[in-house]
Amino acid sequence: MGWVGAAGGGLAGIAAAKDDVLRGSDGERRIVKDALGEPIVLQETKRSERGKDLRLTLDAELQGKVENVLAEIGLAWRPKGATALVMDPYSNTILALANWPRVDANDRAGAPDYAAQNRAVGFNYEPGSTFKPFTVAGALEEKVVTPTDIFHLPPTIDVADRTIKEAHDRGAVDLSTTEILAQSSNVGTVRIGQRLGPTRFDRWVRRFGFGRETGIELPGEEAGQVLKRAEYSGSSMGNLPIGQGESVTPLQLAAAYSAIANGGILRRPRIISEIDGAPTEMPRGKRVITSTTASRLRTMLEGVVEAGGSASEVSIPGYTLAGKTGTANKVDRKTGEYSTSRYIASFVGFAPARRPKLLVTVMVDEPQGAIYGAQVAAPAFQAIMRFALPYLGLPPG
Repeated sequence: MGWVGAAGGGLAGIAAAKDDVLRGSDGERRIVKDALGEPIVLQETKRSERGKDLRLTLDAELQGKVENVLAEIGLAWRPKGATALVMDPYSNTILALANWPRVDANDRAGAPDYAAQNRAVGFNYEPGSTFKPFTVAGALEEKVVTPTDIFHLPPTIDVADRTIKEAHDRGAVDLSTTEILAQSSNVGTVRIGQRLGPTRFDRWVRRFGFGRETGIELPGEEAGQVLKRAEYSGSSMGNLPIGQGESVTPLQLAAAYSAIANGGILRRPRIISEIDGAPTEMPRGKRVITSTTASRLRTMLEGVVEAGGSASEVSIPGYTLAGKTGTANKVDRKTGEYSTSRYIASFVGFAPARRPKLLVTVMVDEPQGAIYGAQVAAPAFQAIMRFALPYLGLPPG
């Protein structure tokens, strides 16, 4: 929501972005005085206009739950910060959006700058493995892979001057496209990216909205960073397909996943539902993948939370879940190299998996004591979904 200054003007959040709507406008009056300076005529030359009321799409109970879950992350993992949002993937309506640590709006100066940033829209980070479904989406659309194609995968793969390996050491294996995504295989995803090729890969990344703002009605939105095709190096197809070398915002990632969840439509997220009692228009969408590809991806992402998947411990009785873990090294600004001690842990998922009604994104910046999305972010996704699904009256499935 943001806050206002002493003069009443919006300084952050919706209060700043919609200051002209909320504030209204002053009127003007002209006073005619006689020779003695006494007023004899008062004329209103411009009528004042009251500010308009805004209604947000946020659900207060769900918002409170999300804030509590982030507070628990703060206690358990002592991160630099954390962000979570809940979205209806069909309308892209934001039902909850929270950041941790929380900021007391009455004591803005008492909070560090990092805490005051709305990281859902203003924080760029490398997505890591949460980006892999978009590599697979492009390959499915271009018909260079099918969900059942088998890949013989060595322990590592060399791309130009880089050696790409898995998060955990293993021997040579044979995995299908579906298993590559479920087990979050770096080597397998690079192989899929190589089949797609750099030109087509670049086109699909941009088709999903990466590299540009989503257009939500919040200030301070970043566009993320996506290399131009001409800037690719020989090793780019070794890191870009697995979510390294590009950056996203949590909201960008949620919007892109909503296209998988809703059958292939990318739509601008929405956080204002009414202006002065009049409903705001539903954002128009654009088809980015076919409904068949979206359905295949949803089924494949179920494997992430099933036995053998990278987040197999995440479950809610009666509901089929789907999602993707992410663990990404942060870049050391001084050296330009990937840090070996600072990570982003994340999870994006939706439920019910076959006909999704809710989508949740969790991003944890620099957790301490654990680094993996499955350990840090996935349980938060589970806690939010466990509350939200019955609270919103969504039947099991």
